[in-house]
Amino acid sequence: MAKKHDNPLTRRDLILERTLDAVAEHGIGNITHRKIAACAGVPLGSLTYYFSGLDALLEEAFTRFTLAMSGQYQASFAGVEDADQACDAIAALIAAGQVTTARNMELMYQLYAFASRRPALTAIMQRWMHRSQQTLEQWFDVPTARALDAFIEGMTLHYVMDPTPLSHAAIREMVGRIAGRPVSASAQA
Repeated sequence: MAKKHDNPLTRRDLILERTLDAVAEHGIGNITHRKIAACAGVPLGSLTYYFSGLDALLEEAFTRFTLAMSGQYQASFAGVEDADQACDAIAALIAAGQVTTARNMELMYQLYAFASRRPALTAIMQRWMHRSQQTLEQWFDVPTARALDAFIEGMTLHYVMDPTPLSHAAIREMVGRIAGRPVSASAQA
């Protein structure tokens, strides 16, 4: 009986997911075909069968990662109808910890660190930023959306690294200031 991951599409997907796991564990600068194959539990030749090289594999894996992150990001704004609700959603996004998992943050660090050296990764980062800003532009003008996007990026890093992260209310107040929106009474409570 064939194992489930012997299906070519499934094996390819497995390799992509395990590539991200290997990057999170070893760092992109230390990643090799062998480490990915070992992490995926597939023969080394599977990587070269499905991908033209390590850069192509990393590009596709990080594209998949950023698309998943964008999906989570956009889902955070489901049901938002106005700028005040968008500010509430931004604060919740930062403070909830659903997006800022240890694995996600490690992969973001790795992508940031190597994007400047690998043009394909730079393009992935730029597309990701553009999707985030477009989401925010539903409720804010372009400069405000860009400022909020930068705040979200920075504050998620702070929220994970700070031994005493800011409260949800404090984050909401900051978001409101950037957005030029008064802090709602419920956010102050």
